[in-house]
Amino acid sequence: MILRSLLWKSEVDMGFYERAQAYKQQKSSSQPKSDMSLYYTLRDDLEEQLSVEYVIDLAKRNKAQAELEVKKACEQLLLRQEYTELTASQAQALIQELVNSIFGLGMIEPLIHEPSVTEIMINGTQAIFYEESGVLKRYPQTFRTKEEIRAVIDKILGPLGRRVDELSPLVDARLQQGYRVNVALNPIAMNGPVVTIRKFPEHVITLDDMCRAGSAEWSVARCLQWAIESKKSLAVCGSTGSGKTTLLNALSCCIPKNERIITIEDSAELRFFEHPHVIGLEARPLNAEGNGLITIRDLVANALRMRPDRIVVGECRGSEALDMLQAMNTGHEGSLTTLHANSPHDSISRLIMMVRFGIDLPTDVIKTSISTALKLIVQVKRSVSGGRYISDIVEVLPACEQQACPLRELYVRNNMNEQGKWLAVPSWLTGTQPHQIASKEVEQWYQKTGLSYAC
Repeated sequence: MILRSLLWKSEVDMGFYERAQAYKQQKSSSQPKSDMSLYYTLRDDLEEQLSVEYVIDLAKRNKAQAELEVKKACEQLLLRQEYTELTASQAQALIQELVNSIFGLGMIEPLIHEPSVTEIMINGTQAIFYEESGVLKRYPQTFRTKEEIRAVIDKILGPLGRRVDELSPLVDARLQQGYRVNVALNPIAMNGPVVTIRKFPEHVITLDDMCRAGSAEWSVARCLQWAIESKKSLAVCGSTGSGKTTLLNALSCCIPKNERIITIEDSAELRFFEHPHVIGLEARPLNAEGNGLITIRDLVANALRMRPDRIVVGECRGSEALDMLQAMNTGHEGSLTTLHANSPHDSISRLIMMVRFGIDLPTDVIKTSISTALKLIVQVKRSVSGGRYISDIVEVLPACEQQACPLRELYVRNNMNEQGKWLAVPSWLTGTQPHQIASKEVEQWYQKTGLSYAC
């Protein structure tokens, strides 16, 4: 337990011997049961054989060498009588589990390194779930005690200088790999420590990748590409886990390389790796003293002073919606954002509500601002099988006497197993096309959609 739960403390200059003493007191008050697992037996044997101080010091200088030393010690211990019934594969699995506990995040370490796993959910000591390729699955192992989960939480938050306890039982954090972590403790989490880790792919998923996966049709991908290249401001809407950020990352690949992009996020998730000129800004919560708060709205206001060509707000969820609309209306066309909404029409209501968080304006005034700022609303959904797909594209038309924010449906797709249907042509694709779009591509697009130039 010392090796497993204390290693991270040395990395943040916290007292090792204080932690060791606390562990000894805990161990003396609750001795292991006689039927303890081989894992616990091996762990205790290892603590007796290896110097904890030596392992910690070596890990700080050379983590790979420290892992090798622990593996060698374990291999020697497994020659003892109580381990002789283990097969070679079982012995190696036991060693790896122990190494993961000491140097990694314990039993969830394999999930961290599995590329197809996008989300990991620790539900106390009851169960561990993970999402793989869009499908939620139950992990065959569970943490045995709440203390083991707390050790994992400490390893995650320690190097970040963050803390979580009964007084502050909720925390959002980001791992060095960029993964997002949410932790909830008692008394908020009644069933014990709850940890949710959201992973992000190491490479950017492009629109072409989405076409190959069935998430988008060719005609949809081309339309969105042209919208980005033609600087049409756009909002991506959907529920939690529907693929909003994935689509936003894909759209970023279409932004011309000579433009300056400012991204603004509550927790960094965007992966604009393909673009050479991106400035990322991240909001900051209050510190332990109750100071230092920097909101999304603060960052949007500051971004306007940074000479952006486009502003990308990872998610609009509050009064920053007003500043985002104003930015789109004051020379920053082609800006992008995401919203939590169940449909394109619901997104308008959501935007109105969020603007009113900041200032109480008449509904028609807000709708008019939306109609001049946004040009497209794209809805993404998650299918029953776990796949994500673009379900709706709606054009936001200029305000008129009858409606302050008229919407026109362009495309609809009822589910991932069906082909979508184009209902109309975007107004900016009719007549003279923008100079960025080749006429032959547009002609091919019309053929694919079944629409005519008369639409």
